[in-house]
Amino acid sequence: MSDPKDYTVGWISALSTEYVAAQAFLDEKHEPPESVSSNDNNNYTLGRIGKHKVVIAVLPDGEYGLSTAAGVARDMVHSFPNVRIGLMVGIAGGAPSKKHDIRLGDIVVGAPRDGEGGVFQFDFGKTIQNQDFEYTRFLDQPPTVLRAAMSGIKAQYEMSGHHIEEAINTILQNYPRLQRKYKRPSIDRLYQAGVTHPSEGEAKLASCAEVCVDESSLMYRPKRTEDEDNPAVHYGLIASSNQLMKDAMVRDRLVEKKNVLCFETEAAGLVNHFPCLIVRGICDYSDTHKNKEWQGYAAMAAAAYAKDLLSQIHPNKVEAEKRLIETLSSVHEIVSSTGINVEMMRSKLDKEEDLNVLKWLTPIDYATQQSDYIGRRQPGTGQWLLDSAEYQEWLENPGKTLFCPGIPGAGKTILTAVVINDIYSRFQCDTSVGIAYLYCDFRREYEQNVESLLASMLRQLAQKQASLPGSVHTLYKEYRDKPERPSRNDISSALHSVSALYSSVFIIIDALDECQVTDGCRAELLVEIFGLQARAKIFVTSRYNPEIVERFKESISLEIRAKDEDVQTYLAGHMKRLPPFVLSSPDLQSEVKATISKAVNGMFLLASLHIDSLAQKLTVGHFKRALQKLPIKLDEMYEQAMIRIESQGEDSQELAKKVLSWAIHAKRILSTSELQHVVAVEPGEPELDKQFIPKIETIGSICAGLVTIDTQSDVVRLVHYTTQEYFEKTSKDWFPKAETYIAMTCVTYLYFETFESGYCQTDEEFEERLQLYPLYNYAARNWGHHARAASLGIEQSILDFLCSEAKVSASTQALIAYKLYKGDSGYSQRVPRQMIGVHLAAYFGLIGVIMALLKNGHHPDIKDGLGRTPLLLAADNGHEAVVKLLLGKGAELECKDNIYEQTPLSWAAENGHEVVVKLLLEKGAKLESKDIWGKTPLDWAARYGHEAVVKLLLKKGAELESKDKFGQTPLSRAAENGHEAVVKLLLEKCAEVNSKENIYGQTPLSRAAENGHEAVVKLLLEKGAEVDSQDKHCRTPLSLAAMNGHEAVVKLLLEKGADLGSQNDYGRTPLSFAAGKGKEAMVELLLERGAELESGNVRGQTPLSWAAENGHEAVVKLLLKKGAELDSKGILGETPLSWAAARGHEVVVKLLLKEGAELESEDEYGRTPLSWAVEHGHEVVVKLLLEKGAKLESKDAWGKTPLDWAKEKGNAAVVKLLTSNT
Repeated sequence: MSDPKDYTVGWISALSTEYVAAQAFLDEKHEPPESVSSNDNNNYTLGRIGKHKVVIAVLPDGEYGLSTAAGVARDMVHSFPNVRIGLMVGIAGGAPSKKHDIRLGDIVVGAPRDGEGGVFQFDFGKTIQNQDFEYTRFLDQPPTVLRAAMSGIKAQYEMSGHHIEEAINTILQNYPRLQRKYKRPSIDRLYQAGVTHPSEGEAKLASCAEVCVDESSLMYRPKRTEDEDNPAVHYGLIASSNQLMKDAMVRDRLVEKKNVLCFETEAAGLVNHFPCLIVRGICDYSDTHKNKEWQGYAAMAAAAYAKDLLSQIHPNKVEAEKRLIETLSSVHEIVSSTGINVEMMRSKLDKEEDLNVLKWLTPIDYATQQSDYIGRRQPGTGQWLLDSAEYQEWLENPGKTLFCPGIPGAGKTILTAVVINDIYSRFQCDTSVGIAYLYCDFRREYEQNVESLLASMLRQLAQKQASLPGSVHTLYKEYRDKPERPSRNDISSALHSVSALYSSVFIIIDALDECQVTDGCRAELLVEIFGLQARAKIFVTSRYNPEIVERFKESISLEIRAKDEDVQTYLAGHMKRLPPFVLSSPDLQSEVKATISKAVNGMFLLASLHIDSLAQKLTVGHFKRALQKLPIKLDEMYEQAMIRIESQGEDSQELAKKVLSWAIHAKRILSTSELQHVVAVEPGEPELDKQFIPKIETIGSICAGLVTIDTQSDVVRLVHYTTQEYFEKTSKDWFPKAETYIAMTCVTYLYFETFESGYCQTDEEFEERLQLYPLYNYAARNWGHHARAASLGIEQSILDFLCSEAKVSASTQALIAYKLYKGDSGYSQRVPRQMIGVHLAAYFGLIGVIMALLKNGHHPDIKDGLGRTPLLLAADNGHEAVVKLLLGKGAELECKDNIYEQTPLSWAAENGHEVVVKLLLEKGAKLESKDIWGKTPLDWAARYGHEAVVKLLLKKGAELESKDKFGQTPLSRAAENGHEAVVKLLLEKCAEVNSKENIYGQTPLSRAAENGHEAVVKLLLEKGAEVDSQDKHCRTPLSLAAMNGHEAVVKLLLEKGADLGSQNDYGRTPLSFAAGKGKEAMVELLLERGAELESGNVRGQTPLSWAAENGHEAVVKLLLKKGAELDSKGILGETPLSWAAARGHEVVVKLLLKEGAELESEDEYGRTPLSWAVEHGHEVVVKLLLEKGAKLESKDAWGKTPLDWAKEKGNAAVVKLLTSNT
């Protein structure tokens, strides 16, 4: 037996893997100790490394955290009283950054940096309102003897390199059994921070190689060279806490704030009371892609470094150190000091992140428009609608729709604002009622596709919740770093989940007729809105449109017209805008009211325009004459307004026409600051002279009421949809050179001397430039579109601009830079640096300009920083004439970009440019060229539903069954995205209806069903699709449709004989999936069709348990109503109450208890709902269970009470709650 007093070095391992690695590096192993302290439960291995006698201890199996590590240290120094220096050696999650190229297998050593001792406890501190989380725990640096050794080994490695890899290989040769687990793996994948591993279903358990296969989601890192250490050793700050770090966004935030190198869960519990050095091998990247593949090697690498470090320390230096037992007189404080408030930091981060998520969902804020519109309402108007029987019926009955059509200018938008205001005044404080509204606008079609409209509704409903719903967080994590926005199906799924959190939802949509038709936006929006009908009350306004009226023929209907009493009220409120002689004459005022009320004929807009037309009259005679000749048609009113503008002074007339030119022809609505800069630009001037910037009030006053300034939204727009329609017919008469003027203004702006500096080198510089030059963004993105529509005369100005490499670079940065989310660092630098004039000319399709540039020596195949040639850019954007010109000049037909490796044909097919596709094929473009994903032009055309292009490619002989790297065919892609016409075309060409993908094993039918495309599902079934085809995880189309709440598809599948009781490889049924996802209407439908209420998966978890686990109150309520067994148990004895308590779903716990759930139900391990809630730190649920009489003294199979769990997990708030109830 060994004498404990002989051992001077204490080495602590957290995991058995680390313990094995530590033992493997002992030069000799000693007998166990003669005796240990009576209360010491540690397991020890004793041995020698060099001249040092070392005692190695390991944490109890399955336990980790600061308090557990502190307890092991406490017991060690009591049993081995001469231990004088300590090492904590093991694995950690890396925090790679631009500054520190940390890779798997590298070693991180905790070293003092920036005022920190080497270890930083990131979840200990306090949260102060409106301030960043304040860290309040300061941890000691390693002892001097260890820091000196660190410096020595660092110098040795720098001069001669290290032999860590060789040392590990020697160990593996000596212990062959360790080869499989501890050798160096070959794959090291670092994912972008926003790319998460699936968190639900079977994919959660799959490896990253199986489910995270998108190569573009990886961070590129060059291979290390022969003269670089591999593994590398990094010195600096180690972040420690009681919780595993599995969030790349929080990881990167702490890297930015504190420059941490890695994350672990024990060090902060040791260093203040067990003076030691922390050595960590990197086994993952502290994100959701955690796996155990690198743990063995990382543990070996850390142990190898620790052994080298000890060789730097002479034994007499250790003897000179104070015994650690003498420093631990207050060692009992270790455990209590680690009762940290994890939730404080997490909640602060969550609050900040919640705002980021909401802004990421959509930057569009309809609240500002609501403020503008309700501010324009004349007090007292619109009350007739609120008092109407139709409105009251809609208000009082669930699932009702109130459709309010009206003629143009009837005041529908203002009345919509009145309705929104009324709903908010009634229900703003009622957390069970959700409210979402949309203002459709023909001028915002660039931002109002179905995905953005649904995202806005999702944002509005989510932000009323006390905390951001999980479905929204999941959506954010899946898409935040991807170049594409969330799919309609994913947004819809989240919208249904969030809607289910409310007992009632109000959805209000103004001007549905202004919602786009060409891309299917309006039809798809209505499908989604009606899909929420079960708990939603829908209010819609629209002009009379036969298609829209037909869709709402079963709804409550109420026509909107300008009521005479409202017009009278409006006019009374606006008399002050008329000349003084009207204000002093009650008779004249009465005449104004009577005449205008008669003339408006139900149109509020006319009342406003008439007031504007009368406001400029100088005498009573002129006023009365104009009053007697008031036009009763809008077009006449607009013509008179233009005549008034042209009768103004020269300067006012010029300014008004500039404003109107932009308001009519701009590609989007302009902000007030953009418009002020626009009208101040002087052609040929090298900079903007701010003396020419007019006040926004001036702009509003000289346009004869044709434009309006929304102060809350900070935009300038035409007064009405009909104003745009009028000018679309007459613009060539009033503004014959508008496009030329706008293009010249943009080019002049971009040619300002300030842009001679080219690219901004940081996000901050770029954003400052956008702020200082408001028109910069619009001009860069749209100058070419206006130039393409312009008449001749500005070519030279364009050429001057395009020949300035620096100014083109500045323009390109604004054209391409796109922030994926708030805090997206470096977004302004993700732009091609070699984009020059000929690229921009091709991008915008300016054929005359390209001809001139080519004549001046520009090469037709020059590539930008993304490998795109002018031909690629022209094909991508559908510019046939430019494509033809470039090919004629010898441009490479099969050129590919560097990122996706797509050819011009592939880009043209993807974007549906039929004429360009036809031209490229005529020139011999390869039909089957494949990109980085193995997709052909036919794949892309099918995916985006470009029927004409698909037809053309098939006619030319494109491969019908070509499979990409995921095994998807063109039919699968078309079905997945709901393109019925393309699916029909492919099936007519005999596409394989039951083709299965390589990776996920899904068929076209399962893809269509999963995404809710009823028409496509019907078509596939008619063509013989297998109704119960199974994917890789044995999920059928019915399960996938049920999971996502697609009722129409489920009904169709069931009619075709789909198996209602089909089970996936985990034993889950369609009902189980629907319940787990909170699809209330779907659950009801499946039960009505005979689904087994108590169907359990392989773990015995019933639909009720799934719904309870995921917090879906409405589904839980429904299942209980249908007779679900309240205390059903899984194979390990878990009840629905246990699941709800463990996940912290207070409302569900309350519901189950109200229904009589067994409060003290025990699972196979003796764990009660209280025990589970305590372990996971759900304070509110713990409090609720205690109030209901849950037993504090209940013990589980390990003899632990709820209080034991709370202490072990270091949750001070729960400990306090439990002790106060004893």
